[in-house]
Amino acid sequence: MTTDVDLGQVVMLKPSANNPATRPTLTDELVASVNQKAGEVLALLSSAANEFGANEVTFANSFGAEDMVLTDIIQRQKIAIEIFSLDTGRLPVETYDLIAKTEQTYNTKLKIFFPQSDAVESYVRTNGINAFYESIDLRKACCFMRKVEPLQRALKGKKAWVTGMRAEQSTTRVNLPFREFDSGNKLEKFNPLSNWTEKEVWAYIRMFDVPYNKLHDQFYPSIGCAPCTRAIAMGEDVRAGRWWWEDPNSKECGLHVKK
Repeated sequence: MTTDVDLGQVVMLKPSANNPATRPTLTDELVASVNQKAGEVLALLSSAANEFGANEVTFANSFGAEDMVLTDIIQRQKIAIEIFSLDTGRLPVETYDLIAKTEQTYNTKLKIFFPQSDAVESYVRTNGINAFYESIDLRKACCFMRKVEPLQRALKGKKAWVTGMRAEQSTTRVNLPFREFDSGNKLEKFNPLSNWTEKEVWAYIRMFDVPYNKLHDQFYPSIGCAPCTRAIAMGEDVRAGRWWWEDPNSKECGLHVKK
């Protein structure tokens, strides 16, 4: 059973919670590939922690499927990498549920960073509560105060950080290296899942019973703030639901833009 949902210029079907992408068939070949790549991720993260020192490397967990894979590896293997997240103030309720579930599952408390309240109040008073729909500049300004500035505080004093980005996620992430120098934040950056496929991510989650955002079952492969995220149709790019009203070649929030 599906229902039509009118999203202004976008009309699409909202499917029930049965996204087949989140439940891949665990063939011997797929399991072997996941185990091999998980071992490579473990080696890279352990090497980073050893190179830079305990808790000098921090992991930005946005609670997408990829980030939950990395969270599981870090927590299971007790790697000395700090985990933090950004609460923008406009996350879906399912993301908050997952934050609580993650802390319960791994018996940990995550470090959460929030936007500066003065900046949010000023933006809303000047531009309106949903001004990010009106122009790219206003959308980027919203992303900056809710994500980029808190990220800068989270990374302050750190020597390296880890992301869950994958090369196949979008045109802006093609040729994503496993390791690079983040010139914007002036520290090393690791992308351990760069060569993972979406199927491998979900296979890992199923193999190790990793908690995940239930919006993924409703065809939300990429999840950000609630007003800027929609479900995708079958065959669409995995990040098509993020800022769907913009050109796909420029759709980034500013967290991973090279300077």
